[in-house]
Amino acid sequence: MDLFVLDDEVAQWETVLLRLSGAERLAVLVPLAWHLRQRDSARAVALAREGLVLLFAAGLAPPDLSATAARLELVAAEAAWLAGELAAAERMAIEIGAQMLACGDWRGVADTRWLRAWIAIDSGDHQRGNTHLEHMIAIARRPGVGAEETDELRATCAEAAIARWAVMENRCTAEARWSDRFATLDPAQLHPALAVWVLDFFGTAATQGSNYGTAAGHFARVYEAARVSGQLRAAITAAINIGIDFTNLNDHRAALEWMQRALEMARPTNWPRSIGVCLTHTADTMRRLGQLEASAALLDEAFDVLTPLREARSYATALQFQGDLQLDTGAYAAALESFRQLQDSAARLRHADLMCAARRGQAHALCFLDRPQEALAVAEDAIALAEAQSNLNNHVRTLRVLSVIHTRHALPPPPGMTERNATLHYLHQALALAAHIEGYTLPGDLLETLAHEYAQTGQYQRAYESAQAAAAARRTTHSREATNRAIAMQVHQQTERARADGQHHRELAASEARRARVLQQTTATLERLSAIGQEITTHLDANAVFKAINRHVQALLTANSFAIYLCDPGCDTLNRAFGVENGKPLPDNAIAVDNPRANAARCLRERREIYVEDVGPDDIFLAPGTLLMACALYVPLVVGERTLGVMTVQASNARAYRERERLIFRTLCAYGAIALDNAQAYAQLKDAQTQLVSQEKLAALGSLMAGVAHELNTPIGNSLLIASTLHQKTLDLAQQVSGPGLRRSELAAYLDDAARAHELVMRGLNSAADLVNSFKQVAVDRTTEQRRAFDLQQVAGEVIATMMNRIRASSHRIETDVPPHIAMDSYPGPLGQVIANFINNALLHAFDKDAAGRMWLHASTAIDAPGRVQLVFGDNGGGIAPANMSRIFDPFFTTKLGQGGSGLGLSISYNIVTSLLGGQITVRSSAAGTVFTLDLPLVAPAARGPAAAQIYH
Repeated sequence: MDLFVLDDEVAQWETVLLRLSGAERLAVLVPLAWHLRQRDSARAVALAREGLVLLFAAGLAPPDLSATAARLELVAAEAAWLAGELAAAERMAIEIGAQMLACGDWRGVADTRWLRAWIAIDSGDHQRGNTHLEHMIAIARRPGVGAEETDELRATCAEAAIARWAVMENRCTAEARWSDRFATLDPAQLHPALAVWVLDFFGTAATQGSNYGTAAGHFARVYEAARVSGQLRAAITAAINIGIDFTNLNDHRAALEWMQRALEMARPTNWPRSIGVCLTHTADTMRRLGQLEASAALLDEAFDVLTPLREARSYATALQFQGDLQLDTGAYAAALESFRQLQDSAARLRHADLMCAARRGQAHALCFLDRPQEALAVAEDAIALAEAQSNLNNHVRTLRVLSVIHTRHALPPPPGMTERNATLHYLHQALALAAHIEGYTLPGDLLETLAHEYAQTGQYQRAYESAQAAAAARRTTHSREATNRAIAMQVHQQTERARADGQHHRELAASEARRARVLQQTTATLERLSAIGQEITTHLDANAVFKAINRHVQALLTANSFAIYLCDPGCDTLNRAFGVENGKPLPDNAIAVDNPRANAARCLRERREIYVEDVGPDDIFLAPGTLLMACALYVPLVVGERTLGVMTVQASNARAYRERERLIFRTLCAYGAIALDNAQAYAQLKDAQTQLVSQEKLAALGSLMAGVAHELNTPIGNSLLIASTLHQKTLDLAQQVSGPGLRRSELAAYLDDAARAHELVMRGLNSAADLVNSFKQVAVDRTTEQRRAFDLQQVAGEVIATMMNRIRASSHRIETDVPPHIAMDSYPGPLGQVIANFINNALLHAFDKDAAGRMWLHASTAIDAPGRVQLVFGDNGGGIAPANMSRIFDPFFTTKLGQGGSGLGLSISYNIVTSLLGGQITVRSSAAGTVFTLDLPLVAPAARGPAAAQIYH
């Protein structure tokens, strides 16, 4: 019985089995069940049970019966292992191995050792796993076992598995022992079942040596070979490893694509190890992308899934990523504990990369727990581990931790420091090492840290250069996205084709792969162009459109020179709106549309593409300030029947633009024309909008002044009339006193009039003063309000208590639902004024005269909006007329003019909420009532300084 076979053999057995019945099925059912054990574990177990029933019914001789039954039981044992039932699988494998040995089935004995090796590895006992694999090698190579090729396949698979795990303990030692052994094997000539393990060794060694591009190539071939040979667990692991390599190269989106592919294969199997590893590494990639909540959720699920495998490397890796996530979220004490647990696991497993990660993580946590000396010692230990393994990635990451330690704490400078401080010293070491990682994209945050440190030390030119490099790093990562996805699609397509065609089409597949690569590149290009088009057309600013188009032109084409020309309103001149040549901006330039030698002008006139593939001296009109290029492409910018201008790209080498490149540029021009047309329309709209806003402001100012004049005119006019009347009465009294005499009754009448006049004047002037004070509050002066910590329920209750007499007198009622212990650091006085204004507004405007109305005040906080509270005030009154909704916050706007409404309550409330309290206010209204919703921060923003506050006085 072979250890693994290819898909087409399995497909043949499936077809034959359909035609058989009874004991005849055994000859096909047994190998089919065995080779479905990872392709479809549930069906394999079901077939094995059917086979056991048929075996005992067939009455075979004991040796044949025992050996075949043991093989079918081994299917169930492997299914138990894959399901994470390690103890049960081990017991079964021991019994099956003894049964195989008794029957003299040496291949069966070897296969049992293979299974027991992987059970031991998943149990965290790699030494025991190596022992089983060494037994498998000895059994497979003993004389007289059987077909030499098959047995050598088993032995070499076991050797490659030993070598693979030896890399984890000590890469250098493992490569010295095993590289020459496998270097003589050509993976292309190997059976796919063996190629899986040989290439897995090379891929693992390349990853541990930070050669991630090479490693991804090996694992891509592992993925293909594992799929066609029925090793689904190995295929899942290979897809994960490709994702890990892309993650280490900082290409996180390509990494996620492979992680997702692995997860889609793993989830239907319900194998805890495969699912858990997928979740773990997907969580780490999500963390690196800044999606911390998603990362935490994935890790939580991973720990649940990996519970049966607490001693395995997969669980230890989850501890590492949990620690990294805790560092990112500031949970440094928890991170320290996670990395200490990781250190214990790494020591038990004897995996050097995990030990280095554990020490590095501890150093990072200790730094932020203000234990700098311990952090420094642990970080130096991690450096030594990384150097011993020549693991550049771990070395770079640990150097970054050392830079953080020296940034945060005042420590003696490291030996041999040549930079201005220790932080710069370690950052430069990290950059120097990272340069040796092939295909590695420097993370933008490392370069930004370097830029910040340069700026802190006054090296502004270097700071600027580092900031530019950070931006370039991000652009590089983005530009590689489509390429990496194309590689992933290529591997997937090749795998699917290999599964469909089978072993006998293997050589044919090589030539088909070349044709498929072209198709995949075209598909990937179209997909990328679609995404680029969406990005370009989202911009409504012409400069942003220019920059976006230029970025993608530079990424997709050879573009020594790139320019965009736009027509003037009369379409007489083409003006260069944007231009870059060899990375430098081009000066402004204008070309007459009727210029007979200018290709840009001819392109516009004829409204067609012009391509000059080998420029001669008479083929091109050289614009001032530009160099003569060898190849030029011009495309008109057309929207409908209108031509906006021309785009041109030029190269220093002849025939640079084939049909594919011209299609790309043509597509970019189409997107650019739409985006520029949108930008022009938006600019015109903004101009019109600005004029409308200006007119609205003038109208609002006139309305405001009219409102102020109207509201102040009544109390001041009344006071003036009363004062003039009293003045006349005083003159009359004086004449009476100087004349014939003053009667007592006349004096008493005068005094009564004077008292009433004084009362009316005081009332009118107090009313005017109140209006002036309210008007001043339209612009809130933050410096006059007292800020303090308070409980929202208490403040709301106090405000409502002061308003209850008015509410009861009006036959209305108010309901409150403000939870206790909503602590705010804000301005309780202004907030109370807002609530009071809402109540007053409802009492005055919401309800009919004789109706008994209902008001309510609710408050709540939300998990998805930490640090904020939502306060809702509503009534079941008649609502606000739709025509008035846009004006309710305008100063002096009221529908109750002269009936108690000043038109300032909601305006003041709006300014308090949006300015002083730092929140937002929205209103909904219908015939069923009105609801005001305040979205407020629990901690109000800092108050403006005196200079700003004076604006409101």
